[in-house]
Amino acid sequence: MAAGPPSCPKADDVGMTPLLTPQQTADALPYPELAAAIEALLRDTSVVVPARTVQPLAGGGSLFVMPACDARLAITKLITFIPDNASRNRPAIQGDIVVFDAVSGQRTAILDGPTVTARRTAAVSLLAARLLAPRTDGPLLIVGAGVQGRAHLEAFHAGLGVQEVWVASRSPASADALVLHAHRLGMRARRVADADAALAKCPLVVSCTPAQAVALHAQPRADAFVAAVGAFTPRMVEWAPEVCRWLAVQGRLVVDTRDADHEAGDLLQAGINVHALATLADVVRDATTHRRHGPVFFKSCGWAGWDLAAARLALQR
Repeated sequence: MAAGPPSCPKADDVGMTPLLTPQQTADALPYPELAAAIEALLRDTSVVVPARTVQPLAGGGSLFVMPACDARLAITKLITFIPDNASRNRPAIQGDIVVFDAVSGQRTAILDGPTVTARRTAAVSLLAARLLAPRTDGPLLIVGAGVQGRAHLEAFHAGLGVQEVWVASRSPASADALVLHAHRLGMRARRVADADAALAKCPLVVSCTPAQAVALHAQPRADAFVAAVGAFTPRMVEWAPEVCRWLAVQGRLVVDTRDADHEAGDLLQAGINVHALATLADVVRDATTHRRHGPVFFKSCGWAGWDLAAARLALQR
């Protein structure tokens, strides 16, 4: 895939803006191609991503406003995150991504926000695993069987060829549903009750819990790649602080962007100087920073640049 942004499609003669359904959005964003689009975006010097705005809401949720642009496209992601929405039978993330032509200002598409969020987050983890994982054959341990658990299962299967997955979740029903989905994809899969014990058997790990409390207390394998996804604010946490400090000594810590300096709850609560850590862009741009000995802990917090990469790919396709 070329590093430059794709040309913008134009709205039709009556000014209608394409509104993609969740399924149409997913179909436009295959995981391997999306990982490549993210890598291309990290090489594109025209990309500008301001700090996102997070507005607390009265009910305990948050409103996220996340703009980004390159030489041809401008996007704004506008979503809400309501952690306890499962009790309302609604998704935790709701909203849209609005895409504009950066030259004319014309609105060109509206993508489904939750679908883009799930798929681009998993594609970022996929890209990081491709570049950093000591080994990629699995088994894959997924801790947290919600939307991100499903997206990462699909991404690692499609992009790395992973054939075996273990699923740990506070909800046995959710874990069983994800195991069934893996079977439908032709994978070997099973539910495990003890995520800490499973770490010893799985060189690939994805943690995508609600991150309201520590979920993992054990050390990953020496050849492990961990994508820690759930904690994306300073107050959220999935991994025990002592494990994060051990990883900083024995392995390697990488963050998705410099926004993690003030958002990476797992690492900040462990007292780690996040600003000193390499970002995914550093890894993409410097081949000498790729694989090293020891476990790799990749902390993902989210960034509007990933949504811009998804918009570029969706319009290109």
